[in-house]
Amino acid sequence: MNNRKTFITIALVDGKYRMMDQFGSEYNFNKPVHGEGTPTIWKNTAISAFENGQCFLYEHAGNELSRMPNSEYTKACDALREETEAASVLPKAQTELMMFIDNSYDLKPEILKMDQLRWKYLIRSAMRGKNIMMTGPAGCGKTMAAKSIVNALDRPDFYFNLGATQDPRATLIGNTHFSKAEGTYFSEALFVQAIQTENAVILLDELSRAHPEAHNILMTVLDEGQRYLRLDEKDGAPTIKVAPGVTFIATANIGNEYTATRVLDRALLDRFTIIEMETLDAEDERSLLTYLYPLLDSNSIFNISEVVAATRKEMRTETPRISTHVSTRASVEMAGLIYDGFNLEEAAEVMIYPQYDAAGGLDSERTFVKQLVQKYADSQAGEEELFNVDDIEKE
Repeated sequence: MNNRKTFITIALVDGKYRMMDQFGSEYNFNKPVHGEGTPTIWKNTAISAFENGQCFLYEHAGNELSRMPNSEYTKACDALREETEAASVLPKAQTELMMFIDNSYDLKPEILKMDQLRWKYLIRSAMRGKNIMMTGPAGCGKTMAAKSIVNALDRPDFYFNLGATQDPRATLIGNTHFSKAEGTYFSEALFVQAIQTENAVILLDELSRAHPEAHNILMTVLDEGQRYLRLDEKDGAPTIKVAPGVTFIATANIGNEYTATRVLDRALLDRFTIIEMETLDAEDERSLLTYLYPLLDSNSIFNISEVVAATRKEMRTETPRISTHVSTRASVEMAGLIYDGFNLEEAAEVMIYPQYDAAGGLDSERTFVKQLVQKYADSQAGEEELFNVDDIEKE
């Protein structure tokens, strides 16, 4: 039986009478309210109801039309609104997830320089069990960001440095062994245990340096439609299912300057949500160094950050005169050296110059970087300077 009730009110709009129900539908005077065979609201009757503060109630079950106080129409509208709002309310778990993500920036360690959008995206991806790939230049904080997620979510974690793995099958699957006491037996790799740990965060460090066989093994593990690890290629070989909530976070250096890296297969890349880490600007570099070495004088911190920023600026030009920039990892180490009594030029001598080719004499990469360092170094007497600082500033 249809127990639906429609409340129809009359309003005076711009000098004209109009009828509408609680759902927002309009009605015509002198016509059946719901098609042929249903009651008609005559205009004179409607005006009379309007003048008496009344509305109409049409009950579908009995096909009856009656007058009611306008307050009943208001109640019907309020009930409909409450019903609509109740239907649109998100589940409690979803609301809590959204609130956690929104407030998660407070969980980011101060030492990690990452903007709020990237951090929230990283948190959300991890909580949704996505495969995440952190890309960016060497020393920009990819591994630190991945480890920060583990700490923020307080989940079981496993670390695998794939770049240092010589035998991917032994690292990711396991080995067959033989002993006189037990005969031949299979020893599972830690990775097998890791993927069976519910809600685990598994860090795959240096994925771009991993052996191609590691990429092949990981294909089914990372695929959302498969999510399993096959222990052997033979037919009928056992497979290990990835537990619910497991998140894989990989780090990769992508670019021509990383000669020991491998080109990642497009199919493998498509299995990841990619989060690109940015290099720090001079201000963020200073903030980081100040946080790590609060007792180091501000002038030394300024000089380091400016040298580093200059190399990054040079790398963004159309024809850079150097092949790479100074990483944040290197700048932190330089600050540590200066804190321990080295000066800027000495710190650069051991930390920066070896990264740059000396071939070409005065036109070499190393000479260019030495000029940058000397610009901010505490110079000795003019004749002892290797380069003319004023000329460099003009350049």
